[in-house]
Amino acid sequence: MTEIAPRKLRYAMVGGGRDAFIGAVHRKAMALDGQIVLVAGALSSHAEKARASGADLGLADDRNHGDWQALLADELKRPADERIDFVSIVTPNHVHYPVAQAFVDAGFHVVCDKPLVHTRAQADALVASVARQGTVFGVTYNYTGYPMVRQAREMVRAGQLGELRKIVVEYNQGWLASQLEGSGNKQADWRTDPAKSGAGGAIGDIGSHAENLVASITGLEIESLCADIGALVPGRLLDDDGSLLLRFHGGARGVLIASQINTGLENDLRLRISGTLGTLEWRQEQPSQLVHLPHDGPKRILTRGSPWLCEAAQRASRLPAGHPEGFIEAFANIYAGVAADIRARLEGRQADPAAADYPRVEDGARGVRFIERTVASARSEAKWTPW
Repeated sequence: MTEIAPRKLRYAMVGGGRDAFIGAVHRKAMALDGQIVLVAGALSSHAEKARASGADLGLADDRNHGDWQALLADELKRPADERIDFVSIVTPNHVHYPVAQAFVDAGFHVVCDKPLVHTRAQADALVASVARQGTVFGVTYNYTGYPMVRQAREMVRAGQLGELRKIVVEYNQGWLASQLEGSGNKQADWRTDPAKSGAGGAIGDIGSHAENLVASITGLEIESLCADIGALVPGRLLDDDGSLLLRFHGGARGVLIASQINTGLENDLRLRISGTLGTLEWRQEQPSQLVHLPHDGPKRILTRGSPWLCEAAQRASRLPAGHPEGFIEAFANIYAGVAADIRARLEGRQADPAAADYPRVEDGARGVRFIERTVASARSEAKWTPW
């Protein structure tokens, strides 16, 4: 008997229209495995641009909307078997909360870009709503989708580093080394605007990625932090550089750097985790390698696609070893985890935790708390700020 393939999951996108970098990345990632299809959208805050963007992508006229409120109202009118399975929110930060809250309250599954929302109160409200509705809510901390990041996570969980002592994470970029905002650069304009970006500039945009990477791999919880953040480009309203000291529950210490004014650097995210039994090192610009330095043996370089990696790393790879995989595939792994969870619920079963591997709304809420605590520490005379 021929097995019937499951239908593709249907999604709508809010934001991500013409000239939007990250929206295109999300769409390509979702299309990668052929299991998710775009059927509706409100792709810009400007109605005319939203509809033109939807037409570019082949959306049907009746599902191509000028704003997200019309999108939600239309989906609610449709029979249950015609509705979207989830919505993907890829707008500037200030739009995340109202859209996510409205769709969760209406019973829809949601995927939202990071940072999740502007304030801890908004984050707590979303967490409560997701728990009440029982919906899937993924947050696209895409770096957790890299196979070798998942390999590192499993090695830490298995105790291969022993007791963790020191974590150093850096996220260095140079694209905001000059006053790019005001020059017509859309990405710089909203990221440096407190009304749109929120309380954090670089610390929210890339520092939240660094915090999530540490938490996801190590499982450590921050006990307190001491932050020095600020704007080094004259006239900039939000921080473009930050350095943090971290104290974790259990005694480990950490350093976190998030800077967007390192001239000439591109997307240099790097992590070093040291324990009593060894050290792991990973760099996003060389994502297929994980360096393991055990205390009682030679340095090892583990590579993506190798047969001796853990199941989580194997599952996150699509190509044989030696064929480069990267940024979009990492996003695709986050969406694959969300899709596995949604499919399980549609079929009335519990999702396989190994398949439903993705950052949740609680991870997003912790990221918001991290941004708030960092900003509070930077403004404090005492500096050391309890978590």
